[in-house]
Amino acid sequence: MFSHVMVGSNDIERSKRFYDAVLGLLGAGEPLRNVSGSGHVRLFYPHDGSMFCVTQPINGEPACHANGGTVGFKCASPEQVQQFHDVAVAHGGTSIEDKPGPRQGALGAMHLAYVRDPDGNKLCALYRAG
Repeated sequence: MFSHVMVGSNDIERSKRFYDAVLGLLGAGEPLRNVSGSGHVRLFYPHDGSMFCVTQPINGEPACHANGGTVGFKCASPEQVQQFHDVAVAHGGTSIEDKPGPRQGALGAMHLAYVRDPDGNKLCALYRAG
């Protein structure tokens, strides 16, 4: 359904360090760096047929996070959910909401962890059991 997700950054090099570590844990490699004609830098992380992107805002305004927005990343195991959380926090992210772990909800059993990246974007690591 999705081709890509893009978030804004006020410090593209800080974001690169953060996402290299966090997305590297999920198997994404070095991002493709693009400099637009206007000079704005974008990072493209291709992985498993989709793309996660980080950009300096093209309109020149400060990047800000979406109120109510969340970007979810699929993990391969409950352990990887915990690793995602721990790597994110170790690289400048902030742990938010409930501590990482199992949840039971309308969509079944899952393991979740929520963090904010250094620019405040809300990220979720998710493993669906079964």
